[in-house]
Amino acid sequence: MTILVIAEHNHSAVKPVTLNVVAAARKIDSDVHLLVVGTDCGGAADAAAKIHGVTKVLKCDSPEYQKRLAENMAPLIESLAGEYSHILAPATTFGKNVMPRVAAKLDTQQISDITAIHDADTFERPVYAGNAIATVKSSDDKKIITVRGTAFDPVAAEGGSASVEDVAAAGDSGLSSFVKQELSESDRPELTAAEIVVSGGRGVGSGENFDLIEKLADKLGAAVGASRAAVDAGYVPNDYQVGQTGKVVAPQLYIAVGISGAIQHLAGMKDSKIIVAINKDEEAPIFGVADYGLVGDLFDIVPELTEKL
Repeated sequence: MTILVIAEHNHSAVKPVTLNVVAAARKIDSDVHLLVVGTDCGGAADAAAKIHGVTKVLKCDSPEYQKRLAENMAPLIESLAGEYSHILAPATTFGKNVMPRVAAKLDTQQISDITAIHDADTFERPVYAGNAIATVKSSDDKKIITVRGTAFDPVAAEGGSASVEDVAAAGDSGLSSFVKQELSESDRPELTAAEIVVSGGRGVGSGENFDLIEKLADKLGAAVGASRAAVDAGYVPNDYQVGQTGKVVAPQLYIAVGISGAIQHLAGMKDSKIIVAINKDEEAPIFGVADYGLVGDLFDIVPELTEKL
């Protein structure tokens, strides 16, 4: 069987989560093809060809895929699906947007957010905010799957020598059009790919006080995250949100500041290698998953920690 992985990229380079999805694909079969769709995406395709374990890169370079709208990408993936037993994509905003439409067009179920692979038909995925793991066995001839990248160690970005094959565009579906996007720019690492993440919660108190979190993050070269409570309170934009309804992260070091540790937040960060919690409430649930805990006032602890680094 041959596996197709939908690459997430920025047209010039492949995003790190794609390496995790390729690792998952190789647990099913060693014959892994990577689909790169975009506009002027030759750089991303060349980078994809160097990924260890990729046997072929399919490149579709066309103006209608500049913003990679799901309504345009799904027909393309459908047209290529015939020779593949499994089609995988990351369980990111990108994958969650495209893959349900692909599954619908192929009239098959989607298996979402898998964290382990038993065999070609059997997978594990978290349910109930990660409090239980469901083992799912699919009898469908074609499996449409999104992969939780943090659950699989990435393959090497170098060392491969896959061929690059051009594929024809499926055309503009006419179902949607791009209007605009508003992106927050930062010199900090991307949240889902960062080695260190510093997150603030409701206990930070205000958007102005988040400056404490940002100063600590800058000292550590870290990304900045937040709990849903902090986002809902308007302290920070929603692209900072870590949790079940936000981004799932698994950095080497996760520092939770003023975060009580609701189940939904823990679902997004509990796979972090080392977790440090700073909270004045010694009964806070976050201490139940923390490797190190500091009980005290964050307005005293965080500035002192920042100063000593």
